[in-house]
Amino acid sequence: MKRLLVAALLAAACVAPRFALSADKRVFRAGAYAIDTAPRELPVIVNGGMTERKLDKVTDPLHARCLVLDDGTNEIALAVVDNCVIPRDLMDEAKHLATAVTGIPETRIMISATHAHSTPSVFAVLGSDRDERYARFLPGRIAEGIWRAQKNLAPARIGWAVGKEPNHVFCRRFLMKPGTARTVPFTGHSENQAQMNPGFQNPNAMRPTGPADTDVSVLAIQAPDGRPMAVLGNYSTHYAGAPGISADYFAVFAAEIQKLVGAADNPAFMGAMTNGTSGDANCNDYTKPRQPYTYITVGEDAAYAAYKTIQWFDWVPIVMEEARLTLPIRMPPAAEVAEAKQAVAKFAGRKPKTVDEVYARETVILSQTPPVRELKLQAIRLGGLGIATMPNEVFGITGLSIKKESPLRPTFNIELANGYDGYLPPPDQHKLGGYTTWRARSSCLEEQAEPKIRSQVLKLLARVAKERSDEQPVPAKQ
Repeated sequence: MKRLLVAALLAAACVAPRFALSADKRVFRAGAYAIDTAPRELPVIVNGGMTERKLDKVTDPLHARCLVLDDGTNEIALAVVDNCVIPRDLMDEAKHLATAVTGIPETRIMISATHAHSTPSVFAVLGSDRDERYARFLPGRIAEGIWRAQKNLAPARIGWAVGKEPNHVFCRRFLMKPGTARTVPFTGHSENQAQMNPGFQNPNAMRPTGPADTDVSVLAIQAPDGRPMAVLGNYSTHYAGAPGISADYFAVFAAEIQKLVGAADNPAFMGAMTNGTSGDANCNDYTKPRQPYTYITVGEDAAYAAYKTIQWFDWVPIVMEEARLTLPIRMPPAAEVAEAKQAVAKFAGRKPKTVDEVYARETVILSQTPPVRELKLQAIRLGGLGIATMPNEVFGITGLSIKKESPLRPTFNIELANGYDGYLPPPDQHKLGGYTTWRARSSCLEEQAEPKIRSQVLKLLARVAKERSDEQPVPAKQ
């Protein structure tokens, strides 16, 4: 951290003024850097499950994969962090530090979590607390990664493409036969019609409750001579599952795409995979017998076919907008809180061990939180490409709707960005119940949150599509 503060002073002294350049003199620049974020002290608490666990072995490195883009007028930073979920205050701290060392405004920095369930906990949720040592360590590493990416800025060209990868993304929520869906007390649902992960070919599972987004999108950066610099992917499936402390399929993608694009001998190349809208999706097709997969096979399968179809540009305009949206929390009623407190008293002095205990504790904790929550939403335009970000676990139907209604073609969505505000079920999904709707810190926004967030995101996309719309991308010279 001391080195980071010294760097901040140097950066503040050396930031050069920015001047508008004529069209024939504009230069697009990009810089990338993947900074190691593996824990220095073990064991660490790992969240992402109902109950708390600790791990003491790093299977593969964790990173904050950072990309800085500059069109000569605007400069933005994107950071993709190998973590399950990251709270708003931690991301804000990382942005504040990054702004100090780079001069990039906090509103032009996007930080997202990959949602790997095998990473140190920085957010207390369900049965897990957060690992305080790691939570203090992570913001400075993210900021330093952004700073190092900016230091690597160099002339570049940019391109993007969208393909399909349906083999590992399926809706995991099913409408169940009456009376067969799991019900848990202290969740706000006395009866449920939907169930997550019902089991393979369960005769009680009638149909998936929604579509999955099978798109795999890629944003790529090359040097003017064609040398690959970075690839940022986007895919809408949950983690695949990995042993020990691991970045799951997100790191496998980064390593595999580096080889596939011919950058295996370039240590400066950076690959990154962002999580799309996977709130109701995972790698399992429950309508069929179990199909084998691992986090390695999932990471290896994505994106290269789309990469090969990219159209490259020597220059594109960069536009980024941010908005804040305040929404009510689904607060538990007083009678349920009183009952939950009695249940929690029975396991005082230890962490919850059962699902019922987890939701009793969640009810008590949620009753003590503020009744409203402020969310950060962002939209980015890179030439004709749109990127929407949300701090939630977003359902596939929401992501597909945003893509369809966006004025930018193509558009992709990054979830778990700029904070963590739980699952985002559409209102009709709330009526069906099931895990992703159960009231807790992992699913706490009002039932009308999804249409409000979707509407605000589309407004942001419309704004970035309109701004600087007279500045046309410059196709790459062959």
